[in-house]
Amino acid sequence: MLQPQDVLKKYWNHDSFREPQEQIIRSVLAGKDTFALMPTGGGKSVCFQVPAMMQEGLCLVISPLIALMKDQVENLSKRNIKAIALAGSLSTDEISDKLDNCKYGDYKFLYLSPERLQQEWITERIKELPINLVAIDEAHCVSQWGHDFRPAYLKIAALKKLLPNVPFLALTASATKRVQQDITEQLGLVNPAVFRKSFARENLAYMVFETEDKLHRISKILDKNPEPSIIYVRNRKSCHETANQLQQLGYSATFYHGGLREKEKEHNMRLWMQEKVQVMVATNAFGMGIDKANVKTVIHIQLPENLENYYQEAGRAGRNGDKAYSVLLVNPSDVAVTKSQFIDVLPDKKFLKEVYAKLNNYLQIAYGEGIGTTYPFNLNDFCRVYNFPVVKAYNVLQFLDRQGVLTLSKEFSESITLQLLVPSKEIIRYISLNPADEEMLLAILRNYPGVFDMETSINSSLIMRKSGKSEQELLTMLQKLQQKEIISFRSSGSDSSITFNEVREDEHTINRIAKYLEKQNEIKIKQFDAVIHYITNIERCKSRLLLSYFDEAESKDCGICSYCISVKRPALQAQEAAEAVMKLLQAAPHDSREIEDKLGFTAKETVYILQLLLENEKITINLNNQYILK
Repeated sequence: MLQPQDVLKKYWNHDSFREPQEQIIRSVLAGKDTFALMPTGGGKSVCFQVPAMMQEGLCLVISPLIALMKDQVENLSKRNIKAIALAGSLSTDEISDKLDNCKYGDYKFLYLSPERLQQEWITERIKELPINLVAIDEAHCVSQWGHDFRPAYLKIAALKKLLPNVPFLALTASATKRVQQDITEQLGLVNPAVFRKSFARENLAYMVFETEDKLHRISKILDKNPEPSIIYVRNRKSCHETANQLQQLGYSATFYHGGLREKEKEHNMRLWMQEKVQVMVATNAFGMGIDKANVKTVIHIQLPENLENYYQEAGRAGRNGDKAYSVLLVNPSDVAVTKSQFIDVLPDKKFLKEVYAKLNNYLQIAYGEGIGTTYPFNLNDFCRVYNFPVVKAYNVLQFLDRQGVLTLSKEFSESITLQLLVPSKEIIRYISLNPADEEMLLAILRNYPGVFDMETSINSSLIMRKSGKSEQELLTMLQKLQQKEIISFRSSGSDSSITFNEVREDEHTINRIAKYLEKQNEIKIKQFDAVIHYITNIERCKSRLLLSYFDEAESKDCGICSYCISVKRPALQAQEAAEAVMKLLQAAPHDSREIEDKLGFTAKETVYILQLLLENEKITINLNNQYILK
C-alpha cells in the first residue's frame, strides 16, 4: 500500500517529514476534520498536497493570496501534477471551462479565493466535482479575532454542508487559542484533530536595538553577516530610498513592493534568489511563498503593525537551521509615528456612516438602489471633494469591502504614472528655464526618488498640496514635459472601481456592520500595544515574549536574543571604560560613533561614559563634534 513517505519522495524528493506533517496527513487520510497551526516555514502545503496525491479525486484549496496560488500551481506543474487556479479576472465562460477540466481532466488541485464561494453557481459546480479534501489556507481570516479577518471566509461553512463526507483541513501560521477556537466554530469543523507546532525557533536570535542612526546600524549588521538579508520597510518610498542608500554605501541591494510590474518583481527577485545581490529591501508584499533557506538576517527598520506579521516576516531567516538574526531597529520617535499611521487612522462608527453616505452621493446612487452596479472611482478626488483624510477614508472602503457591502477593485493605484527619462542635471536646466514649474517638479523629486529608475505612481493631490498648484497646472506641466521627451507619462480618469453588492440602506447597513468595526479597532489597538510591550520590555527574553503572545506559557530563555546577551554581558566598569575612552582620545579626536565601534560599547554605555567625562571636565567637544581631551 502506498505510504505518505513514498509520495513525498516521488514528487518532492524528500526522505522524511517535519514534525507534525505526517500526523496531520494521517488524520486527513482517516477522514477527520483537522486543524493545523504551523509557524512560517513549517511546510503547510505538503500537509494537503501529499494526502490529495494518495487518493482518487480532487483537492479544493481555498486561499486569499493570488500570488501564492499561482506560485503553488506553477510548482505543482513542474512536478507533473495537474493543478488549476481560479485567479484573476476570469469571465464566467473561462471559469466554467476550468471547472469542466477539473471534472473530466484528471486534475488533482483546484485553487480559488474565498470570494469565489460568494457566487452560488460556482458552489453548485463544486458540489459536482470529485473532491477528496478541502484545505483552507490562512484560516485565521475566518475569525473576527484574527489579524486579517475576511468575511468571505464565513461562506466556507456553507461548503461544509454541501460536502458533509469530505474532510476539512484548516491551516494557519499564526493564531492565539481564542482565534483557534473561533476558526473551528466558524468553519463548522466536527471534532477536529488539532496539531499545534511550537512557535519556538531555537536558531533565531530576536534582537531589538535602540539607535538614532539606523542606516549605520544596518551597515554594521551587513558587514558582520554578508549572507542574504531582507530589510522590511513600511512603504514603497522607503523601499527605494533605503535600497539607494545601501547602494551608495557599497552594498548590493534591490527592492520589491506591490507597485512594481511583474517583470520588475521577477527580475529583482531573481537577483536576490541567485545571490547576485545581498539585500532585498521590501514591503510586506514580499515573502509569501518565498522559500530561501539561507537568509541570515531579517531587519525591520520601522515598527510592525502587529506581532503576527512580525513573527511571519522574522521567520524568513534561518530556515536552513543555522543561526540567524531577526533585528528590529527602533528610536524614540517610532512609537508616535507608528501610532499615527496605524491607530489614529482607525475610523469610528460616525466616520464610517459619513463616508458611506457621501460615497453614495458622490456616485449618485439613490436610496434602495445600486446593487450590482460598478463605478469608476478616484479616491483622491473623492477625499478632496468632502475633505476626508485619505488613509482614514481608504480604511473605511477596505472595511466595507471586507464586510461584503461593496467590492473595491484590487488594482488600486494612483491615477498618474510617470518616469523621468533624462539625468538630474537636465531637470535642473529645465527648472532654470521654467521657474513656474519648479515647485511641482521639486515636490515630485522629493517624494518619489525612484522616478528616475522606473515608472512610478504619483499622488496628484499630494503634489498639488506641496506645490500650491492646481490639478490643471500639474497636468499641463506633465504634458509639456512629455512632448519634450523629458518624461514618459500616463494619466487615467479613475484609479479604481467600486462594485456595490447591496442596495443603499444607510442606517440599516451601518448599524448591521458597526459592531464588527468596533471589534476590529479593539483588536488592532491591543495588537499595537503588544508590539510596544515587545520593544520596551527590558526584563524578559524576546523569544519568550513572542511565545507568550502566542499562548505558549512553558518556555525558557533562548540565550541568544538581545535581552539574553545583555544579561550575559559583564556590567560596565565605569572607571575602566572612562580610562579606555581617554586613552583612545590621546591618539586622536573621535566622535561618539567611532568610540562605540572601537571600544565595543553599546550606544547607552557610550553616552553614559561620555557624559561622565564631560561632567568631570576630562574631555570637551571640538568644532567637528568630536571628543578631545581637555
